[in-house]
This record gives sequence, C-alpha cells and structure tokens, in this order.
Amino acid sequence: MVIGPVAMNYSRYLTAVSAARKASPIRVLTELMQRSPPSLISLAGGAPNPNTFPFKAASITVGDGTTIEIGEELMTRALQYSGSAGIPELLLWLKDLQKRLHNPPTSNFKPEEGQMEICVTTGSQDGLCKVFEMLINPGDTVLLDVPSYPGTLAALKPLGSNIISIPSDQHGIIPKELKGILSRWSPEGTRKPNSSLPKFLYTIPNGSNPTGTSLTEDRKKEIYQLARQYDFLIIEDDPYYFLQFSKPWAPTFLSMDVDGRVVRADSFSKVLSSGLRIGFLTGPKPLIDRVILHVQVSTMHTSTFTQLMISQLLQQWGQKGFFDHVDRVIEFYKTQRDVMLTAADKWLKDLADWHAPAAGMFLWIKIKGISDTEHLIMEKALEKQVLLVPGQAFHIDSSEPSSYVRASFSLSSPSQIDQGFQRLAEVIKEAKRFHQTENP
Repeated sequence: MVIGPVAMNYSRYLTAVSAARKASPIRVLTELMQRSPPSLISLAGGAPNPNTFPFKAASITVGDGTTIEIGEELMTRALQYSGSAGIPELLLWLKDLQKRLHNPPTSNFKPEEGQMEICVTTGSQDGLCKVFEMLINPGDTVLLDVPSYPGTLAALKPLGSNIISIPSDQHGIIPKELKGILSRWSPEGTRKPNSSLPKFLYTIPNGSNPTGTSLTEDRKKEIYQLARQYDFLIIEDDPYYFLQFSKPWAPTFLSMDVDGRVVRADSFSKVLSSGLRIGFLTGPKPLIDRVILHVQVSTMHTSTFTQLMISQLLQQWGQKGFFDHVDRVIEFYKTQRDVMLTAADKWLKDLADWHAPAAGMFLWIKIKGISDTEHLIMEKALEKQVLLVPGQAFHIDSSEPSSYVRASFSLSSPSQIDQGFQRLAEVIKEAKRFHQTENP
C-alpha cells in the first residue's frame, strides 16, 4: 500500500511534562550574548569570569603526530557556558556530515513541518533518555526489538511504558512479525490525540548490542512503511554506524524519512572517545527543540571543552580525514571480529551456534543444550577466569532464562580471545557432563 505525504502532528507524541517546557530566559540571554558583537555591554549574564580559572592553554597530541592547540583565547571560551544545542561550529560540521551520509528528505522541510535539526548531547545515551522522557507517559505502548541493550531497558522501564518485543533474526527485526503485532490495531486509530497505540519503535539497526545483527535495506523500507501506516515514530539508535565492516553501508531510516518521523542517535564514543561523552541527535525540529529545552534545565549543555576539542580535530581533519580515521577503526574491529570467529570455530564448533556480525563489537552465541546461561557464566565461567554476559541481561524480563551469551571482541588481544573461548568450551563441557551424571 502506497501512502501519500503524512502531515505529522507532533503534539500527540509529547508527554505533558515535555509539552509544558518553556525556554529558560537565562539560557536565551546566554546564547544571545554569545552571538552579539563585541561592542555590546552585557550586565545580564551570571557566568563566572574565566580569568579566575586556573587553566590557561592546552596542547593535545593526535595519533598522527599533529597537535590541537587550544590557546588562551580559545581556552577562555572552552571553560565557559555555551549554547544548549551545542557550539555553532560543531553543529554546522555535524549537519554537513548528516547531509552527506544520509541526505535526509527532511533537510528541505519547513521548521514547523519537521525540518532536520541537530543537537549535541552528553553521549547518545543522554539524548535517548531525554527522547524517551519526552515521548512516554505511563501506559504508553512502545515497540522494541529484543534482546536489547540493557541501558535502553533501564531507561524505559521506570517510565511505565507497555513494552512490546518484536521478534528478530540474524538480519534484525522481522517485518512480517512486526506487521502481525500491529494488525491488532486500526491504522486510523493511531492518529487519535490520546491514543494508547504504539508511539515509537526503538531499534539499533547496525551491529546491534547484543546480537551483532544489522537490518537490511529491504527490511528498513518495510518497517518505515509500517511506521507511516500506523503513524509511529522510529528511534534509530546507531552507535555502531561507523563500525560497519562492508561497504556500501546500508541506507538509514533517516535517509528514508519523507514524513519527519525518525529521531536518530549518533555517537562518537566508538570512533573518537567514549570518555569525552559527545553524541548527537538528528530529527524533526519540533521534537529536537523539546529535547533542547530539557537540556536547558538538566545538563545546560555538553562540556564546552570537549565539544571544542572534537570540533578542532574535525575541522583540522575535514570530512576526508574523518573518514580515513573511521576506515582505520573499522579495519581494527574487523580484524578483531575475524580473530573471534576463528577462535569460535576452533573451540565452540560443536558446542554453540552463532552468526558473523556485519558491524559492531559483539558476537551473540547460543550454547547448545544449556537452557539458562546465568549460572554457567556468573559462577562456573568466572571460576575458569573468563567473563561474558549471560543472555538474560538483554531481556525485558531479566528473570527470563536465556541460552545465549554475549562476547565482546573490542578490548581483548587475539591470544586472550583464543584462550577465553578455550576456557568457555571447558566450562560448557563440564556443565554437560554434570547434567548427564545427574540425569542418566
């Protein structure tokens, strides 16, 4: 079924708290002051005088031997409050990046109709939490592909939403299963202002944590059309986008967004630094503006220093330098993945099943003949000095048994990966021998 242009009613998605947010007058004055000419005499701001701060300059060495110089003038700015959406030069760089990577149809929309907007967040997790709190009232229905990232589950559960899990396989969400779940509702009913029908679908489309699965382009297209038909939003959490092992990279939901119903979370944690806490949200301006209002009264803004540090690096590199760096990162993780797959073939071939991940840093392993890996991993494997994550940690109901474990290939050396899987194999064999003894 082909659907014509859909006029989005963003107010129907907002919680009462989010809808009630107003711009902070102090934050507005701060941003106005930063855009004003030097001739302006401002007696309005409550910012501390940076001359009283002990930090004066910094020189940061990059891996290629070049340096980022933060002199006294730039340091003065780095130590001061900044705009809640992000520093202007970083926002401009990110907008150019998103247009190059995704060419969002929404970039040409009018602001009130869902024009593409971006804001910097303190890591993508911060942005996602604010998006969830913007959208979820107690009792609201949300759709989630499971197993899923525990951080997402921890953020969603206290909000009192009705979480419906969508079955997936080695290629991500199964559109037929999603369509079957949605068929219990009338598409027309989803457009009622106080509807309790699905508000959004949350998914990690590339290198999903924990499964390592990546959604195919065809499946994304099917899912997006279902979102249009049932008028729900798509939260595209894509921290492993820059860790896709094969090119060309599959089109994103953002690149397909002809309505303005996709909120995309990106992160520099996996390719630049996890500790600097720089993420960014891209989505329709009416929704991103609500997130910015939340930022104004919570963190106020992401660290000016870390924003400037990354912005200086990106401007020094340019887009080509950034993608050259990304290619080096991809090559590292691809090599690590191949090492883990080799070790799995060597030690676990007759003990477990798995699929080679196309992105990310995880291998999702199903242990044969073990219905619940919690005891196996948290006790027996620990005794053998090897640690993985039992599968039940990634379920909506954490007491639900799982025969899976998650192994990460991000930090360990090739020899550690090989030895770790050898130890895991010993644990599995011992568990099976014990089971056979107890149940002859």
